Amino acid sequence: MQLREPSKPDWQSDNPLKELKADIALPQPCSVIIFGGGGDLTRRKLLPALYNQGLDGELPTNFSVVGFALETHDDNSYREFAREGVEKYSRQKLDARYWPDFARTLHYQQGSFDDPEAYQRLKARLEEIEPQFGIPGNRIFYLAIPPSLIETCVRQLKQAGLVSPVDGASPFTRVIVEKPIGRDLESARLINATLCENLDERQIYRIDHYLGKETVQNILVMRFGNAIFEPVWNSRYIDHVQITVAEAEGVGTRAGYYDKAGALRDMVQNHILQLLTLIAMEPPWSMDADVIRNHRQDVLNCLRPIARKDLDDHVVRAQYGQGFVTGEHVPGYRREENIAHDSTTETFVALKVFVDSWRWAGVPFYIRTGKRMPKRASEIAIQFKSIPPILFNSDPDHRLEPNVLALSIQPNEGLSMRIATKLPGPRVRVYPVKMDFRYGSTFGDQSPEAYERLLLDVMAGDATLFMRRDAVEASWVWIQNILDAWAETQTRWLPEYPAGTWGPLESDRLVDADGRRWRML
Repeated sequence: MQLREPSKPDWQSDNPLKELKADIALPQPCSVIIFGGGGDLTRRKLLPALYNQGLDGELPTNFSVVGFALETHDDNSYREFAREGVEKYSRQKLDARYWPDFARTLHYQQGSFDDPEAYQRLKARLEEIEPQFGIPGNRIFYLAIPPSLIETCVRQLKQAGLVSPVDGASPFTRVIVEKPIGRDLESARLINATLCENLDERQIYRIDHYLGKETVQNILVMRFGNAIFEPVWNSRYIDHVQITVAEAEGVGTRAGYYDKAGALRDMVQNHILQLLTLIAMEPPWSMDADVIRNHRQDVLNCLRPIARKDLDDHVVRAQYGQGFVTGEHVPGYRREENIAHDSTTETFVALKVFVDSWRWAGVPFYIRTGKRMPKRASEIAIQFKSIPPILFNSDPDHRLEPNVLALSIQPNEGLSMRIATKLPGPRVRVYPVKMDFRYGSTFGDQSPEAYERLLLDVMAGDATLFMRRDAVEASWVWIQNILDAWAETQTRWLPEYPAGTWGPLESDRLVDADGRRWRML
């Protein structure tokens, strides 16, 4: 009798590359209409993102772009505007063979955001362009505009008949809304109410570009695609979590916006809290967008409010003073152009946060973010508990460093693990080493930009990485408590930290009080 080798299951093959096969949504033929099409975000991020995805063959075959703004352009000058942006900011060099194909998809329509006739002209232009490109009326409106204009634009779109019903038969309409969604809980609720008066929630894509970064997307794969992590992903084994988002630059040209926002609104309310939800969420039962978003929402609901009496022990804010960054002398925040000399806007904030769930009970999440820090770096570090003080950890003067799993989000995306190992030689000497994985060194090519992934997701109708209304408002509920407490204190001057350092002494004391310390990045 001859024995046969059993056949391999469908999910197992000699090729190590695995891909989710079921229900993958592909980008659909569409027009992308960029409100603010002549602005900096469009030039630096959106047009280069679309170009790169076209060069990679990811865009749908039937596709067009229409810039809509006040700037004076025609189609030809807009294509030159796009080319300059691609040449300067694209992750891939401009390909002279591909560029003419991409350029022919670019169009421009001048108009004012509050002029109803401009929307009728835009509608007529789309009805002229779309048949030429074989586009069945599917449209994505990207609102790359200040938050104050969102209400006007959404109402005008609705009144102009540019919003299709969500009935499964009509061409789709999807609207991308850039952050910030409001500057406090009340304004966020007002913006969301306006959006939902004129659009179905399924048509709204609130974008946070941090969720499009490769390492952020890899969090779920790392946690739930590897058997070694999930059993120890809880308060029994994890001592604490650190999330750091450091920026080397100052306020630059964003002074007008930033002085009204500050680090808590600008970075914590959206970017960092969303990172926290991915780290802390429970295992999802599917990759469906609403399943993932429901689990992230559960984390926001479990955030422990910071009581006003505990504010000083849980929150630190500061401003950068003059100092040196990469060897160059830079002014302090209140000496920057267009910043008031008596400004109390924080450029740095550190927080100690707790997630009151069964999994995370008692585990602190330390968060810090700031401008004019030594370098640009974003990292999530999971520090595990120390081993018992026996065997290799018995010397009280030379304790072993705990294991740390660090996810680098930028600039060098990847992850690393610190473990203890024996140094070569006859004596037993223990030394911490780092196992390191980097996307660039492993996969070669530069990872796609976050906007590239997110724009393709909108074309495919995949809302997994976008914020839902309840998530926006839940994060603002938690943040508003801190903002209200700050408003009551009426602080006239904030602590300063020298530019080019990792923040004020108060930030170190926040973690030192718990017998811990910030990681050096």
